[in-house]
Amino acid sequence: MSRRLTNEEKLDRAVLERDLQDQIIQLARLLRWRVAHFRPAMTAQGWRTPVQADGKGFPDLILLRGSRIVVVEVKRQLGTIDPDQELWLDAFRGVGAEVHVWRPSDMRSGSIQRELGNTLREEQHECTG
Repeated sequence: MSRRLTNEEKLDRAVLERDLQDQIIQLARLLRWRVAHFRPAMTAQGWRTPVQADGKGFPDLILLRGSRIVVVEVKRQLGTIDPDQELWLDAFRGVGAEVHVWRPSDMRSGSIQRELGNTLREEQHECTG
């Protein structure tokens, strides 16, 4: 017998990626992050993001502030990372970027707000850099 979902879990599952992404962008801009997102466009073949070379699976958001680079893949509550996305996330980890997969429950819990508002890491980077 499966357990019933809490109201919070139901709400988290109802949030669309695009809506969560918009919330993250708004929050990041309020906290003075530089934010980049490359939007897909409608083509005759459906929604496509025009990229060349290894662009398939590129993360949803790149955020910069001070000495920090934060790379974010935004997913619905039960969404999964595909292999092309994982390759990019691993590549960013390999060069020292902070990499996150953020879901609606992360916004609700405050973890995204804490991460983007965290200035201690910036201070540590500046002292060692």
